[in-house]
Amino acid sequence: MKYLALSLFICTLVISGCGPSQQVSRVAADTQTDLSGRWNDTDARLVAEEMISDAVSMPWLSNFNQNHSEPPVTIVGNVRNETMEHIDTDVITKEMERAFVNSGRVQVVASQEEREQIRQERQEQQSFASYESTKALAQELGADFMLIGNISSIVDESLSGKDAAIFYSVNLELIDVETNRKVWIGNKKIKKLIERRKLRG
Repeated sequence: MKYLALSLFICTLVISGCGPSQQVSRVAADTQTDLSGRWNDTDARLVAEEMISDAVSMPWLSNFNQNHSEPPVTIVGNVRNETMEHIDTDVITKEMERAFVNSGRVQVVASQEEREQIRQERQEQQSFASYESTKALAQELGADFMLIGNISSIVDESLSGKDAAIFYSVNLELIDVETNRKVWIGNKKIKKLIERRKLRG
């Protein structure tokens, strides 16, 4: 029985040693990496940076500030992924929220999903929290603008399947909640050329 157990252990070591080796390196978060040619974190960062810079420099913000004593209140709606890839659009919208809040020029309120959790907490406080610490109902800050948008792509591939070009278009819009008026439209285009080379034997 001991010999059997020892043999199994040795076989396991041999099999695991024959597997492919891999090396993992830590790199800076802003390092550009393009392994597959598909949408990645670099694309999301470039889009967010350009959109943020454009959004806070356009006239809608100064126009709003001329007629109001408080900065505009925005809420992030749905940014649709209309590509054939899995793209987490929250990466872009969270960067937009962070930049808005940290700039002090735009206020941001919780999203629909976040509000559900907060409202449940506030409702439970009415029954279980002390009177002094209970937060009042119907005191939410209404949004002046909603951020929505979409990401689309066009893939052009050679007949041989060797090369491909992918064109991404990211569109974001700020819409006045009361009037449905679009006050800002941002667009970022990214095009990638993928050249597949055969490995020599």
